[in-house]
Amino acid sequence: MALLSTLTSGISALRAFTTGLDTIGNDIANVNTTAYKSSDTSFADTFNGVGVQVTGVNANFTQGALNSTGVNTDLGISGNGYFMVEDPATTQQYATRDGQFHFDSSGFLVNQQGYQVVGLTGGTSSAAPGTLGPIKQGTLPSGAQLQSVTVGTSGNLVESYSDGTQVTTNQVLMQNYTDPSQLVSQGNNLYTNLSAAGPLSTTLAASTNTPGGGGLGSIEAGTLEQSNVDLTQEFSNMITMQRAFEANARLVTVSDTILQSIVNLKQP
Repeated sequence: MALLSTLTSGISALRAFTTGLDTIGNDIANVNTTAYKSSDTSFADTFNGVGVQVTGVNANFTQGALNSTGVNTDLGISGNGYFMVEDPATTQQYATRDGQFHFDSSGFLVNQQGYQVVGLTGGTSSAAPGTLGPIKQGTLPSGAQLQSVTVGTSGNLVESYSDGTQVTTNQVLMQNYTDPSQLVSQGNNLYTNLSAAGPLSTTLAASTNTPGGGGLGSIEAGTLEQSNVDLTQEFSNMITMQRAFEANARLVTVSDTILQSIVNLKQP
C-alpha cells in the first residue's frame, strides 16, 4: 500500500471512530432519559478499499425496565408499541415510548411538550368511547366532582366521581411498526417518518390498536420506561473504540514522520 494511502486510511478511521465515540457518549449522557433507546455505530471499508467509513448509527429498540412512579397518568408499555401524540397547533403526529403524561388545564391528556395523546374518546355511562381524537376528560355528572382517574392495561381510562359512579370516558390506543429502524428521532423522545416505518394500521381503531392485543404490549399505569442503555456494555465499547482511535492516530503520526524523512533525504 502506498504511503499516501496509509495516511488516508488513518484519517478516515479517525473520522469514523470519532462518530462512534460521539454515539457512545450520547448513550451514556441519556442513561436516565425516559424511554431513551441506545444506538450502535456500524462500519465498513470504503468503496476503493482504502480506509473505513460509517455505514449507519442504528437504534436499539429493546425495551427498558419499567420504574414505578405512583402517578396514575404515567404510562409504561410492557411489550411492543408506541403511544401516539399530536401537536394541537399543527396536527402533526409523533410516536413515543415516553408515557410521562398529565392532564392540562383544558382537560386534555398531554405529554411534557403539551402534545395531546391520541385514542378513542367520548365515552359515557351508556356508550363506550368511539371517537378517534385527542383524549380529554369527560363531562362531569350534575353536582358531582372528579375524584380519580385510572388507566387499565388495555388503555381504558376510567373516571370516578364523588356521586359514586364510574365511567370509561377514553381509551388510549397504541401503534406498532414493522421496521422501527426507519423511525426518525426528533428529540424530546418523539419519532417521525411514521409511514416509512410501516405502521400496524393506517388508522387507529379499537380492533387493531388496543393495548394488549394484536402483538401490542399492555399498559402499566403508574410506571415509566427507563433508558435501555447498558452502562457496562457502553464503557466496554468506549474502551475498544478509544484504542482503535489511538492506533489510527499513531498510524497518521508514523506516516507523517516517514513523509518528513523522505522530504529530508535530499539535503540543500
